[in-house]
Parts: sequence; structure tokens; C-alpha cells
Amino acid sequence: MTLSRRGVLGLAGAVGSAGAAGALGAAGTAGAAGTAGAGAGPRPAGRVRTGFERLAADGYAVLAGQKVGVVTNPTGITADARHLVDVLHADERVDLVAVFGPEHGFRGTAQAGDSEGASRDPATGLPVYDTYDKSGQRLADVFTAAGIDTVVFDIQDVGARFYTYIWTLYDCMRAAALAGKAVVVLDRPNPVGGRRAAGPVLQRPYASFVGREPIALAHGMTAAELARLFNGEFLADAPVRLTTVAMSGWRRGSFFGETGLPWVPPSPNMPTPDTALAYAGTCLFEGTNLSEGRGTTTPFEVLGAEGIDRRWAEAANGLGLPGVWFREAYFTPTFSKHVGKACGGVRLIVHDREAFDPVRAGIGLLVTARRVWSGFGWRADHFIDRLTGSDRVRALVDAGAGVEEVAGDWAAGLARFEAVRAQYLLYA
Repeated sequence: MTLSRRGVLGLAGAVGSAGAAGALGAAGTAGAAGTAGAGAGPRPAGRVRTGFERLAADGYAVLAGQKVGVVTNPTGITADARHLVDVLHADERVDLVAVFGPEHGFRGTAQAGDSEGASRDPATGLPVYDTYDKSGQRLADVFTAAGIDTVVFDIQDVGARFYTYIWTLYDCMRAAALAGKAVVVLDRPNPVGGRRAAGPVLQRPYASFVGREPIALAHGMTAAELARLFNGEFLADAPVRLTTVAMSGWRRGSFFGETGLPWVPPSPNMPTPDTALAYAGTCLFEGTNLSEGRGTTTPFEVLGAEGIDRRWAEAANGLGLPGVWFREAYFTPTFSKHVGKACGGVRLIVHDREAFDPVRAGIGLLVTARRVWSGFGWRADHFIDRLTGSDRVRALVDAGAGVEEVAGDWAAGLARFEAVRAQYLLYA
């Protein structure tokens, strides 16, 4: 048998990324949803096998005979750090015809609230379409213009409701249903684990691109699990033809460092898994006049502003929050808030990941910052309400409430979400 160069490269990609994953089970695409390999097999030695690896190991069967478009960014890689677009394009078993870039872009060069626009990928020659700030029929028209049959989604999430890639997934699912396309979600780990959900559940009047639907602030789910939940709860009136390709070897209690997978920053200000660990709490400071650490080497791990001193760290440590210490810190942002100004503040040091609750830590930092720094203020547009999902956190903090009182306010909604969430989980 003679193989073309493209075929040889494709086989190498499949073998190199599949490793010891083994063959997938039959992938269900009929009806509203199917799952390939959910909960399959014992945990392989060494590392997790991603949804893409399991798709490759099955010879891309779920994509056979379809024109494929991939929604991805720099995190869509194989275990040996090759990009899945390059691997799929080189394989004659896959008819890859388009790439779709989210916020920050397909190559990840754009900052928050921006994208790279439309282009042509120089490595493959494929057209790259921009999905950012597009939804509904507008995005459905993009899929139609691209000439695809199936949308494949493969992006590393970080586990927080306001990280926009999960809403790109949601928007793509809704648009694909409108355009008569199928969706295949290739799963990746939640880098901060998935044992529990935490924080307030969004109220629909506060929906935006940092939260389209009522899920918890720290949802404790993977992208494939969220896709199943979206289809079952929020798109039930017009569900998309959904297939989820599960990982093997991932457990809900696993943090990213235990997966054996390479970390690629999902966005310019998410450099490490430690950043992701703090993000669900410290990103709340985007709704304040304090720096959330953008423009430093440790965004979302340092917070502060001009005029803050050691009293903030002392007050935060005085709360006795589990799993974390707060250290007095000073920094000068090179861009974003307080650019070029010496800021005082705190640095989070997580010493027990399992005990650490980033949302409670974020609330604790808001409460204590307001108490010790007279300059504390919310953004004038009340963006904090979009981040938390209602005006309740802002109102309670302004009223002088403590961490437990604020957390108690969202407890009932969180319990209801956890009951719904349990129906869509794929991993133990």
C-alpha cells in the first residue's frame, strides 16, 4: 500500500497523539446528543488522554464524510505539542475546510475583549473566520458561508463562568442548530478540578458574554459536560446534533499538574495553571478600581492599587480562609489599570489546593479591601454584577457583610445548580 505525504503525516499524527488510548466506543450522533468513550476504561499510566487523542485513535470515525470546521486556539494541541489543525489538515481521512477563532484569536495574539479578525492560516492555507462577538443567526451565517457540515470544538477552559470560551461553545451550538450543522466537542481537563461547583449562579437579567446562562461562577465541569448541560437545559427547544468525545484517565479530583499534559496559556493573561486556580475569585477585581495583576508576570495572583499597604494582607489573613495565605506585595503594571504606577496589595499563595475555594477567597478580598482602603470603588458600569451574575454581591459588600453572609446568600441557588449539574457529568 502506498500513502501520500499527507496520509503519512496524518497517520503519524494519529499514532503520536493516541498513544495507549485504545479505540473509542461507537460515537452517537443521532438525535440531540451522543457521547464517545464516556467514562471508558481504567486510568492509563502517566497521563490523561484528551478527546482529540481518542478521536484520532478511532480513525476520526465521527468526522467521516463531513466537511469540518474547527473552533480552537493555541491550546488545541496533541500530547506532543503539535496543533490539531496541522494534524487534521495533513490527514486524508479528515476533510478540514475552515478554522474559527474565539476571543484572543486562533493564534492567541489579541488581548482581552479583542480578536484577530478573519485571515488565512499560513501553515495550512485554510481560511480562518472570527467568531468573537458573533452569535445567533449572524454566527450561523458564518458557518454556512464556510461550507462546513460539522463544527469541532477543542479549547482548554479554566473552570470559571466568566471565561468566555465556554460561551463561544454555547454560541456555536446554538448557531449550528440554526444552520443545520452538527457539533463535536473534544474534551480537555478542567485544570482546577471538578469535584464541586462554587459561587453564585447567574440570574438571567445579568446575562452577557461573560455569562449567557444560569450556571455557577466556578462550575466544576469540563467543556464536554457543559455542552451536554447546554443542550439539555438551555437549548432543549432546538437542540444541536451533539457528539462529545470524552477523555480517558481524568478524575474529578485531578488538578492540571496531575494530567501529564503540556500547559499552553489559553489567553495572554493565563500563563500557568496556578493562575487558573485563583482566577474564579480574583477576576472579580475586574469589576473594581484595583488592578487584577494584568501587566505583571503573575496576573490574577497579585492584586492592588496605589496607596494600599500591608493592612490589606493582614486583614485578609485574619479571615482564616482555608488553603490560602495572603502576602503583602508591590508591583508596577506595564499595561491595563494603574499602568506604570507602583501599586501595593496582596499576592495569593495557595498552600492546599483541595481546601482552597477561590470564590470565597475573592469575596474575602473584596470585603477586606473595602474595609482597609478608603479609595476602594466599583467600576462605574457595575461590571461586577455581570461577573457575579447579579447585584447581590455588590449590595452585600457595600452593606458591610462578611464572607459567610455573602456566601449564604447564594447557597440555595448553588444547591439547585449542583442537582442539575449532576445529570451531565461524564467522570467520577
